[in-house]
Amino acid sequence: MSAKDLTAGPVRLLDRYLLRLLMWPLVGCLGATVVALLLERILRLLDVLSQSSARFGYVAQLAANLVPHYLGLALPVAFFVALFIVIVRLSDGSEIDALLASGQSLERIAAPFLAVGLFLSVFSIVVFGYMQPYSRYAYRAVMHAAVNAGWNGRLAGGAFIDDKGSLLTADSADMAGQRLTRVFIRRLDARGREEIITAASADLKMDAGGKTITMDLKDGRRIGHDSTGAYRNLAFDSLTTQTPLAAAAVLLRDRGGDERELTLAELAQQAKSPNPVVSKATLESELYGRLARALFLPFLPLLAFPLGLASKRGNRAPGLIMAGVMLLAFQHSLLLGQSLAKAGKIAALPAIWIPFSIFAGLGVWLFMGSRTRPGDTPVSRTVRRINHLVARIVRALPLPKKRQAA
Repeated sequence: MSAKDLTAGPVRLLDRYLLRLLMWPLVGCLGATVVALLLERILRLLDVLSQSSARFGYVAQLAANLVPHYLGLALPVAFFVALFIVIVRLSDGSEIDALLASGQSLERIAAPFLAVGLFLSVFSIVVFGYMQPYSRYAYRAVMHAAVNAGWNGRLAGGAFIDDKGSLLTADSADMAGQRLTRVFIRRLDARGREEIITAASADLKMDAGGKTITMDLKDGRRIGHDSTGAYRNLAFDSLTTQTPLAAAAVLLRDRGGDERELTLAELAQQAKSPNPVVSKATLESELYGRLARALFLPFLPLLAFPLGLASKRGNRAPGLIMAGVMLLAFQHSLLLGQSLAKAGKIAALPAIWIPFSIFAGLGVWLFMGSRTRPGDTPVSRTVRRINHLVARIVRALPLPKKRQAA
């Protein structure tokens, strides 16, 4: 097949081939990363809501609202890893050498990946700018409802139930959480006075309507106030009492109390307002930070090519490690810039866009430096210099003396 055949048609054969190579690694990396993050968070949510009524329904809603957040976190990493996989495959099969020998430039080979980066940049603006603010508020609304949903009638050993002013705990419980030992209850009586109940054991049973829990307490004491207001101490062999299951409370505030709950358009509008909901510096740092994270995606192919081509065989670990360090440094530099801007230490514009310009310029410099000799990049030269330096230091060290035989 000639070079002319590779570049023929509106969507060229070369582009279709490279995009097909990229699609499945990108989908696989993105899906695996998002699922792994969600599973870890779901386990924590189940632990937090273990004593809440209808907890599984709440966890499902919370997990769904977390998807845009984790999608935004995982997209740059998944895109870069997928690029690295594809470039390594092309390099190992000498396909890049064949394309360069047929007259294709490195810029032409990278063009479809840059197009994907631009598409993902627009998609990230939608995710960061509109999906995340609404999902963040929805997550907080569901979490507020779940925390205030009331007790579900079961109790784990050593756990505390604090439900509408009533405190319940037990030293141990059975697997179902309905047979308790060494029980302690603090609650308000019918007149609103505090009373304390302790018992050696208790059996819990939810009533038919699902609105109250009946507790059969054995061998305990009940300390409270009598009609005159004096304390009374009653020992009992058996005591049956009921505890209501409270309904979920509603969210008390509207969306927008936190700058992370505002869309891009709302951030820009509030930044121009004379009376914004939060400080202008906070609004601008949030706005610029979201845009910088989205606009950095098209520069990832410029980093992936020189780092992926740093070595032909078996020595790509330094390139991958360097890429991870650069992505982490970029993310943390934006977070540092946002923190400094919110604290009023520096203006939001330079705090965000100076780190962005540095890392974007570094990507362009690395890519431009690898155009003439793709296998000999600034990264590979740096790695070789470090290896030579380490080898010289090792040779200069004195050799350990051999132990003489006894």
